[in-house]
Amino acid sequence: MTDTAPRPTLEAVAARAGVSRATVSRVVNGGDGVRDILAERVRKAVEELGYVPNQAARSLVTRRHDAIAVVVAEPETRVFADPFFALQLRGISKELTAHDNQLVLLLTEGRDDHARVGRYLAGGHVDGALVFSLHLDDPLPELIQRAGVPTVFGGRPGWSGDRRGVVYVDSDNRGGARDAVRHLVGLGRTRIAHITGALDQTSAVDRLDGYRDVMVDADPRLIAEADFTPAGGERAMRELLDRCPDVDAVFAANDLTASGALRVLRETGRRVPDDVAVIGFDDMLPVAEQIDPPLTTVRQDIEEMGRLMARLLLRALDRDNPQEGVGGTPSSVVLPTTLVRRASA
Repeated sequence: MTDTAPRPTLEAVAARAGVSRATVSRVVNGGDGVRDILAERVRKAVEELGYVPNQAARSLVTRRHDAIAVVVAEPETRVFADPFFALQLRGISKELTAHDNQLVLLLTEGRDDHARVGRYLAGGHVDGALVFSLHLDDPLPELIQRAGVPTVFGGRPGWSGDRRGVVYVDSDNRGGARDAVRHLVGLGRTRIAHITGALDQTSAVDRLDGYRDVMVDADPRLIAEADFTPAGGERAMRELLDRCPDVDAVFAANDLTASGALRVLRETGRRVPDDVAVIGFDDMLPVAEQIDPPLTTVRQDIEEMGRLMARLLLRALDRDNPQEGVGGTPSSVVLPTTLVRRASA
């Protein structure tokens, strides 16, 4: 074992800067009332000594932990396999890092995990929570409400009850779906199918509603339910071809679903887009550009959604801080979508 040098203390910083311990504490913890020249001396001493504030002591002064829980209501096998979550987490991480906050990732596999997450949030370990991929029967909203933790949700809330004060970030799922189906209609396609996402999530319901807005009299057999995964897309595409072999276009609820549908179309000898045109949703570049043929899809800015979620939460946490110049509760945000045309439709 090697000896380690003692950590610099608040008193050592005060001695180096030639100020009182209280002055150092105010500067380190972001307090007011310290002249610029003294504050600069303290910051220089902190840098020279390599002083790192004790987070527990700092929390007693600021009542902040500088830590944000990111709760993804999915099992880890789904989170680490789907690029959507990586993009959203990257946006969240960038924003939190820019404001010197720590990301604490919490995943839920089942009911026991929900209870664990609820206890953790209620335990005062974090300043707030960012929650996404909720399902309609998810107990997390109630657990979070009980915990009293400031929260921003990813996606339009779908649970019943009082939603006043609920802040969320979402994309225009319904409008994007309409754009996709209108494009297929404009190509002269008449037997346009839809492969849904998991219908216990509002994004999937909104995209199905967007499809129905355009295909008002669509044959119900042209709608097949899936779950936002490639395997789900494969199963649904086989069902559609069994029921409606004359299908000439498919709007899939996301790019991964579209990738599964394309595999089945290739296996069954259908040419894309000649025989069947295909459109996805998300525009996740690792998926959409590498699919054969490259995928026409509806683009939502997933990383920006994550960044905005974090920004809204930090703004809510700082709204009572006059230094931030922020007042009132942040409003929810719905981001626009764009149809990106490639070779599949």
